[in-house]
Amino acid sequence: MNKSTLLFLGLTILLGCKQSNKEQKGNQFSELLKIKSQIFIEKDGIKFRDLNKNQKLDIYEDLSQPTEARLENLLSQMTLEEKAGIMFINGAPVSKDAKPDGNFELTGPAARMPSIVENIKTRMMTHFNIWDIPSEPIIFAKWYNNSQQVAENTRLGIPITIASDPRHHLGKNVIGMASSGFSQFCEMPGFAAIGNEELVSEFADVVRREYMAIGIREALHPQIDLATEPRWARISGNFSEDADLTARLVKPYIYGLQGKSLKDGVACMTKHFPGGGAQKEGLDPHFSFQKGQIYPGNNFNYHLIPFEAAFEVNTAAIMPYYGVPIDQTDENVAMSYNKTIITTLLREKYKYNGVVCTDWGLITDVPFGPDVIWKARAWGVEDLSDEERVFKIIDAGCDQFGGESRTELIIQLVSKGKISEERIDQSVRRLLKQKFDLGLFDNPFVDETKVTEIIGTETSIKLGEKTQQISMTLLKNDNSVLPLSQNILKVYIKNIDSTTVSNYAKIVTNPEEADFAIIRLNAPWYPVDTKNSFAASFHHGDLDFKGDKKEHILKLLKTVPTIVNLYLDRPAVIPEITQLAASVIVDYGSSDKSVCEVIFGNVEPQGKLPFELPSSMQAVKNQKTDMPYDSENPLFEFGFGLEYQMKQ
Repeated sequence: MNKSTLLFLGLTILLGCKQSNKEQKGNQFSELLKIKSQIFIEKDGIKFRDLNKNQKLDIYEDLSQPTEARLENLLSQMTLEEKAGIMFINGAPVSKDAKPDGNFELTGPAARMPSIVENIKTRMMTHFNIWDIPSEPIIFAKWYNNSQQVAENTRLGIPITIASDPRHHLGKNVIGMASSGFSQFCEMPGFAAIGNEELVSEFADVVRREYMAIGIREALHPQIDLATEPRWARISGNFSEDADLTARLVKPYIYGLQGKSLKDGVACMTKHFPGGGAQKEGLDPHFSFQKGQIYPGNNFNYHLIPFEAAFEVNTAAIMPYYGVPIDQTDENVAMSYNKTIITTLLREKYKYNGVVCTDWGLITDVPFGPDVIWKARAWGVEDLSDEERVFKIIDAGCDQFGGESRTELIIQLVSKGKISEERIDQSVRRLLKQKFDLGLFDNPFVDETKVTEIIGTETSIKLGEKTQQISMTLLKNDNSVLPLSQNILKVYIKNIDSTTVSNYAKIVTNPEEADFAIIRLNAPWYPVDTKNSFAASFHHGDLDFKGDKKEHILKLLKTVPTIVNLYLDRPAVIPEITQLAASVIVDYGSSDKSVCEVIFGNVEPQGKLPFELPSSMQAVKNQKTDMPYDSENPLFEFGFGLEYQMKQ
């Protein structure tokens, strides 16, 4: 046990004796045993953290006090600068150390950004999201604890909150983060393909435990947009095109992550309100070539159904998307700038009083490579100054600015009388409440010795592999060719690891010599012509294979009976491939081993398509962007999926 562990009195329970009030009070706090702080104040035999170092117990430091009293006490002590700091969350570089002198080794692309020490000290920020992290999670845990000690040394000792995009999916989601030792599951459409609420809950619980082990206390997920426009580049982060299925699965997801109380959980920032799936031509509004969200089917309200479910289970935060809801409100401006969306709809209709945080980078243009400026996602208000943009977002009803560090703009607005400090306090209250609910003021530290016991356990790894396997969806299986017999067949392979396949069959180098071929493919996509390399990595464009690549695939299918395995991060148009293949089976993020386990019959595929697969690109272009199941004569309908006829 660490020498600086906080020991509470009243923990001893005498057999058969009635506890005193003092002993009962001590037991209430008995779980807070791993505090690294050296600064304590004692009351009634119990030690508390003296966060503002004034040698007396303030109400906000006293965990026996109601949360409301604690946050009001803290709010009354905060300066405008400290209030402005809590309203921003931005990326932070992760290092192997985080000492107050700021001298430490940085890793990952965030290394070019200000250090967490600089942002805490000069901007008084207390929220950060992290991207690349060291390959060993324990290194991150140490960095996190050191960073919390830096925060503890500030004037009021306000702890930091660390947030992350998803890290537990084996797929190719451009927004997904490096796994770095975390258990790996299928992507969200795979969970919709399975449709099992209990499995979603188990998955979310794994994420909760692994996040908490290293100090991640806010999830920038779940993403519950609807995949009604099949070309949209972010479908792999969603469950489905079906609102009811998505709503049914998001409840156990949020329950599993947030826990019975946030003190034992991870706060969910559910996104992207009011639904981002209806993007015109599927072009993503991260970028200026986006064309807005359109609703030709007059189906705006359908996209709200999953969010209504998220509100029922008290999601801790909401993130609006970048898109402009064309002609749905009194002004065509992006969601976080849109008072009708944030105040009238979210705050007033749905009575939502949690944190509302903008998506990343709505205020400031950012250099992105040589001669490339990544424009702020200020769609519809491009002509406003940075200060005017901040005003409009706050006036719309948002609390926090994602991907920004412009604390000076809030200070300027209040100093000029354009925004009252009372309005700022409304947002700060919500943000402080979340920190108190998470228990960060009482014990923000993690136990570094437990990290390897919690992350990547055998049980979690097996559960992840199970989802990769059973989510796979069998679309075609002529003459019950699958499952293949093991250890007696000769196979020709493409895009799959030969060492893995050799455990199931003999590999040959010439397709003419093979009994079967196995080819793994990714759903097609075509990059937008842009100098922004990040934009070019998004899976935009048509859904069909073209040119030489298509001809090479079809040539193989004509040469030897072929098992086509297709990874779907969004729908694909594959009529010719389906016609010629002996079998077509799709996955939503599966390892080569998981694919072989299913193809060779050790596991049966159970998935049902979470979205339609259109029959042609013309059918895609004719679809209404906001409507589910809207493809004329789809090649495979929503919910389609065959089962194995297992060989005796």
